[in-house]
Amino acid sequence: MEVLKIATAGSVDDGKSTLIGRILYDTKSLTSDKLEAIEKTSKQKGYDYLDFSLATDGLVAEREQGITIDVAHIYFSTAKKSYIIADTPGHVEYTRNMVTGASTSQAAIILIDARKGVIEQTNRHFFINNLLRIKDVVVAINKMDLVDYSEETYNAIKADFEALMAKRDYQDQKITFIPVSALKGDNVVNLSDKTPWYKGQSLLEHFEALDRKDIFNVGTPRFPVQYVIRPKTDEHHDFRGFAGKVYGGELSVGDEVVALPSQTRSKIKDIYFHDKKYRTASRRSSVTITLEDEINLSRGDMLVKADDLPTVDKQFTATISWMDSLPLAAGNKYIVQHGVNKVLAKVEQVHHKIAPDYSGIDEKTESLGMNDIAQVSFRLNKPIFYDQFKDHRTNGSFILIDTKSNSTVGAGFIS
Repeated sequence: MEVLKIATAGSVDDGKSTLIGRILYDTKSLTSDKLEAIEKTSKQKGYDYLDFSLATDGLVAEREQGITIDVAHIYFSTAKKSYIIADTPGHVEYTRNMVTGASTSQAAIILIDARKGVIEQTNRHFFINNLLRIKDVVVAINKMDLVDYSEETYNAIKADFEALMAKRDYQDQKITFIPVSALKGDNVVNLSDKTPWYKGQSLLEHFEALDRKDIFNVGTPRFPVQYVIRPKTDEHHDFRGFAGKVYGGELSVGDEVVALPSQTRSKIKDIYFHDKKYRTASRRSSVTITLEDEINLSRGDMLVKADDLPTVDKQFTATISWMDSLPLAAGNKYIVQHGVNKVLAKVEQVHHKIAPDYSGIDEKTESLGMNDIAQVSFRLNKPIFYDQFKDHRTNGSFILIDTKSNSTVGAGFIS
């Protein structure tokens, strides 16, 4: 079954956790004991409604403060799709959490309180979705029940957000506006008769109708080798296949390919999925590839089409989301993990810090603190083969690892 991962973002009290809880409730994805716990706690708090936020806010601090702190992953399925919702915090002090949760998502929900409209936090949420090249974004204008389901209010917020959209640099992004009430369930799973002026789909209907080809960013085919398969059995004594996942585009039998970093050329002989052969491996499919020539390939190497090579270099500039309490500064050394490759890197220069609310850049900055986003140059101790993130989401991203603690301290997007 097709799996769709959705990142969520919303400010304090926008109703994000309630929205997710409502989706789980209306799709009958809550277990009976979880539903009983929600009913019991809601009564204890004196509510005359079910507090669906209890279905997602797992940390004690989250429940006490009514905010989302950590990234939680919520799983549910319909007859058409399986879903993973990355419930991410939207506050500025948890920017790193939001980047982490959204980095592997194909779609996103940005929640706006209908009473407040577009605020500074909304700018930040949209900036991160734009930075991470999330292709399908739903702007859910929530709490419509508190503004009497006003079409005028909805249109005013929509116009303000469209003005914000003019600042983005990722034009392939599809933005859909949906008026909802997470508490009442209007236009979340089912369309509501309270908004007769709204002619679109409900939130879930929108995601159900999404086509895979419309949500995954198309790029050039890249095949990083995960594992070399040598059975050495009587039946497959001389078999030598390279297992991995195809990213960006398609690879077919007969394609001329280049092995990196050796630059050796060959052609694809066979493509296997389990014990079956295929003529073409579509993007995001996990396959085993054999080549016509005996080429020395190992984990971390990459197969690419001969006429479509990535950049092979020992230096690059990237947008960095810094996640550590210790600052990043020029001269610091980190391990760059790009795919399965790990390379020692030195920070050459911190060019400028980027305000994630579209208010500009700070060119005087010399170091990065936790949750900062900046343009940074690196020099590596050996070449890697990469693409710009805007052209290839997988081959253009990496993480930074502290050489002493072995902790992940940053995420990078090559520019």
